[in-house]
Amino acid sequence: YRPWSYYETMGGGMGASSRGDGVSATQSHMTNTRNTSAEEIELNYPLRLKRYAVRDGSGGKGGRRGGDGLVRSFEFLAPTTVTLITERRTNAPWGAGGGDDGAAGRNEFNDDVVPGKAHLQATRGDRLTVMTPGGGGWGE
Repeated sequence: YRPWSYYETMGGGMGASSRGDGVSATQSHMTNTRNTSAEEIELNYPLRLKRYAVRDGSGGKGGRRGGDGLVRSFEFLAPTTVTLITERRTNAPWGAGGGDDGAAGRNEFNDDVVPGKAHLQATRGDRLTVMTPGGGGWGE
């Protein structure tokens, strides 16, 4: 494979408010970003998308429910250097007004949990799964 670079900001769950439930699988406080389709990724990079779904149940419960995050799982088809710059892996997005916290994000490389900031060397067949946080719930 020729050298390549892939960078994406993945959406997560937006927190709820007194006006309504949070939005699931969306960009929050980001502009000029897009949701790269599985077909686009697999056509242009030595990656196979094994799973791309809403992370059901990751939004915090409450009178208004927090939005759910995403799950995106990649399989590497060639040796690859990976850098993760992710947030809310240790501290979950908080609920407000008595609502529950959303689920913290989680990164897994093969069967190991990796921190929010990580530099990895992948070989063919390795897997990376990124689970974005859910939003906090609002109200009891």
